[in-house]
Amino acid sequence: MNEAIPFRQFVVKTAARCDLACDHCYVYELRDQSWREQPRVIADKTVGALGVWLRAHAERAGLSVLDVVLHGGEPLLAGPDRIDTIVRDLRAATAGVAELRFTVQTNGVRLDERFAEVFLAHRIRVGVSLDGDALAHDRHRRHADGRGSHAEVVRAIALLRRPRYRPLYGGLLCTIDLANDPVATYRELLGHAPPMIDLLLPHATWEFPPPGARPGETPYADWLIAVFDRWYGAPVRETRVRILEDLVDLVLGRPVPSEMLGLAPPGSVVIETDGTFEREDSLKATFDGAAATGLDVFRHDPATVLAAPAYAPANAALGASCRRCPVLDICGGGLRAHRYRPDTGFANPSVYCADLRALIDHVGARVRADVRALVAESGSRR
Repeated sequence: MNEAIPFRQFVVKTAARCDLACDHCYVYELRDQSWREQPRVIADKTVGALGVWLRAHAERAGLSVLDVVLHGGEPLLAGPDRIDTIVRDLRAATAGVAELRFTVQTNGVRLDERFAEVFLAHRIRVGVSLDGDALAHDRHRRHADGRGSHAEVVRAIALLRRPRYRPLYGGLLCTIDLANDPVATYRELLGHAPPMIDLLLPHATWEFPPPGARPGETPYADWLIAVFDRWYGAPVRETRVRILEDLVDLVLGRPVPSEMLGLAPPGSVVIETDGTFEREDSLKATFDGAAATGLDVFRHDPATVLAAPAYAPANAALGASCRRCPVLDICGGGLRAHRYRPDTGFANPSVYCADLRALIDHVGARVRADVRALVAESGSRR
């Protein structure tokens, strides 16, 4: 049972469609096609039932703060007025029990001053997807007619960087493409002054390997190591980079709530537009229905959902080779979706296993060398 680990983050799908046709999208372009059966926008009755569920969950778990991520599809397809209503209704439902902290993850295409004013009124932080310069971004993040979206996204980021809206700017999400120079990509993202950068490995499995993967080589580690050396070696910290910060913390023995790294449970859950609970979205890259749980906000109370086998820790399915690995406490087996193989399920090393090991070894060596140097310097001053 998983009851001792209450959910703290709720990924709420406000819209189950998208206005882009990104070719690396795990929701629409990979194995799972359940989005076709979902309502386009979350309904009032679903928001109402979710609010009741969140209040009961917070009371039961003794939580005074819950994090809510407005997600999709493209969440802004719900429209500014609908998002305003959703946030008001959820906050009213949990008033006096738990504070709701909202963020939204968007492709940026629809972000304008009307949305920004709603986000400002509700203190909603905004994350925007950007894969680099125009060539890098438009290679994958395009409209259905093939038009690139880079210019629209850059316009949206410029809006968030205005003094009025700067408090809303949460950061940039970038999916790694080996065709893009790593340091040049990092510099391009840095040029938009993000408070945080998320660098994501493209979703892949043993059945459908990562683009550019080659036996005996670690191209994704090489890419991330180049960024790490630039980021870690800078005279001042230029921005936060989530995967690199998490690795440094894990090397130093600090737990991090991550689906991709470490053994600590991330404590998050997905709620679709029809009110069904799902496992992490990345599982949609594996097979049709992989994220389904059979649970929903209308019929299943928090105790039932938390105790469901679907929410057992991801590392419970680790294979023998992972359990013997000396860096398991840092790697955690990698993202569950990346361990999938049709014949053996998720009891496998990550398809990025060699890359993760090379990256962990590199980061660990740099960080431990710095710790030793600091200890030696401190000792010489005594």
